[in-house]
Amino acid sequence: MRTLIRGFFRLVRLLLAPFMYLWAAWPVRGRVQRNPEAQAALQKRLQGMVLYHFPTCPFCIRTRRELKRLGIELPLRDAQHDPAARRELEQGGGKVQVPCLRIPEPDGSSRWLYESDDIIAYLSRLAREVESVQTSRKKAA
Repeated sequence: MRTLIRGFFRLVRLLLAPFMYLWAAWPVRGRVQRNPEAQAALQKRLQGMVLYHFPTCPFCIRTRRELKRLGIELPLRDAQHDPAARRELEQGGGKVQVPCLRIPEPDGSSRWLYESDDIIAYLSRLAREVESVQTSRKKAA
């Protein structure tokens, strides 16, 4: 019975994969526009962060689309097809669950943030913080 269920879901994934790739490639509306200084400051704050994902996972696609909308570029690690990335995720985060954002801490350790909503909220907050710092610097000048 287990084999039958696995086979069924494998077939479903196989049939839905093209649609998932299409959704991932679909243009994102409402992209955030930043000046080059703010974008550079944001990229500096994002340094060392890595997003672990599966290419056709709906939650991963949602997270990647939100990254595009926010104008955030992060290195992506395919934990589904890359055994080294999967091993990193399992050893560092303790489980193979995607999407997962690895956040470097000042002491050299890493924090592993799971759940697409939490990742999106964290990165949105980080982007707002950088923009508010840039705005306050312009007002002070």
